[in-house]
Amino acid sequence: MPNDIAHFAIHADDCQRAKRFYEAVFGWTFEPWGPPDFWRVHTSPGGIHGALQKRRAPVTGAGVTAFECTIAVEDVAATAAAIEAHGGQLTMEPFEIEQVGTLVMFRDTEGNTVGAMQYLVGVR
Repeated sequence: MPNDIAHFAIHADDCQRAKRFYEAVFGWTFEPWGPPDFWRVHTSPGGIHGALQKRRAPVTGAGVTAFECTIAVEDVAATAAAIEAHGGQLTMEPFEIEQVGTLVMFRDTEGNTVGAMQYLVGVR
């Protein structure tokens, strides 16, 4: 059995703000699901599904406190511009990884660290 990611969760202090960010930058859709402050995330038809949910406890200290995911994108430069235009913050400018693609790291509107990768054709 492959070890594919089956689900991801975005923890947010302000779920509506996070929802607007991911809708605007990546075109993801959200549907209310289960308890209050919980949405099912649809990345694309046939894509991975996830959750957007209210953060359970405040973030304290420095460093990543969550599972880091990388999102495959068609145009990393356009994605980086959209991230900044919609309230995200680049933490690493686009960087070429030889024989893989170009990666940008960013913090979303909720302080989560995320990657966006424009893969070379045939790599992913």
